[in-house]
Amino acid sequence: MGIFRAALDLVRKGVEKTASVFGAQIRSLLKGKRLSNELIDEIERRLIGADVGIKATREIITGLRSDFAAGLALTGEDAISYLKRALKSRWTSESLAIATATQKPTVILVCGVNGVGKTTSVAKIAKSLKDDGRTVLLAAADTFRAGAVEQLAIWAQRLGVELVRGRAGADPAAVVFDAAEAAVTRGVDVLLVDTAGRLHTQDNLMRELTKIKQVVAKKIPSAPHEVLLVLDATSGQNAIAQARAFGNAAGVTGIFLAKLDGTARGGIVVAIRDELDVPVKLIGVGERPEDVQPFDADRFVEAMFDE
Repeated sequence: MGIFRAALDLVRKGVEKTASVFGAQIRSLLKGKRLSNELIDEIERRLIGADVGIKATREIITGLRSDFAAGLALTGEDAISYLKRALKSRWTSESLAIATATQKPTVILVCGVNGVGKTTSVAKIAKSLKDDGRTVLLAAADTFRAGAVEQLAIWAQRLGVELVRGRAGADPAAVVFDAAEAAVTRGVDVLLVDTAGRLHTQDNLMRELTKIKQVVAKKIPSAPHEVLLVLDATSGQNAIAQARAFGNAAGVTGIFLAKLDGTARGGIVVAIRDELDVPVKLIGVGERPEDVQPFDADRFVEAMFDE
């Protein structure tokens, strides 16, 4: 119970702005009220304003109108309960756990555009894995930006994990190959690869991601086992376009939604799930290395509506 409470408190911290805007407005709108078509129209506007997305909003509101017409949802409190159930139900059948290879090392490739906090997110993932008792090797494949390599080196030293790096401007795929070889030789549990930040419109850099995947697969069959895309939650619907492009180039298997604590539009989690069919697996809820949580739909939705 203590661990659950600590995790829930972190999620609440991450969704605090969304709760203070969306959740507070919904409660103020509905508490103690009789439900009406006009109130349902306003709920629809609030869902769209929270970046829940057109598809999800349309489906949720259609269901709420149906329950209202059937006499199953007659009060504002009924509507809030319905909204919680409807949002949580969108994650019923998929695993949100980070992949683990049947034979180590597990290879996790981390990608994203410039400025989303990708390298810091890599450090957060490394700390989470280490706290889980797994050995981690970092690969500094963001060789185009010297600052990124140095930043990752500082994190590696601070976290007490090993790092493979190349010279400035080295071929990122060559660094990844060396790291894969080292991971196998040293018998580490997880190889965590930090790739170069790139715009999703830069075709040559997107092709580099494909090359990195091919190189690591030559050394470790079936790798990478997880391709995590770091998205900035504050970028809203633009994150959807980024995810589509990276999905085509790198075969994204999960999302690390960073800076969730910096936006009042936390509903973007729902839009990503619905429009991309790629699950949010991790959320960043602060600046510290420990401010990362596995995404849990129940906790997330409850925090959205938290008082």
